[in-house]
Amino acid sequence: MDRDVWKREEVDSPCTQVCVVHPATQLCAGCARSMDEISRWSQMSATERREITADLPNRTAVPKKRRGGRGGRSLR
Repeated sequence: MDRDVWKREEVDSPCTQVCVVHPATQLCAGCARSMDEISRWSQMSATERREITADLPNRTAVPKKRRGGRGGRSLR
């Protein structure tokens, strides 16, 4: 039986099983995708998936700067 018939060139999901959307960035803390990208992933073309996957390292899902302290206070 030819098993190559069942092989597909799918772009794997970048999901890391850490599914928390940061309120400020609206990106998943685990994979850095937006909720729209996550929900549409299975309907996207392979090209669109590759483009998103290639862009993920450029995204900051969780801001590195801490809020609070003097820098977080607003001046009145």
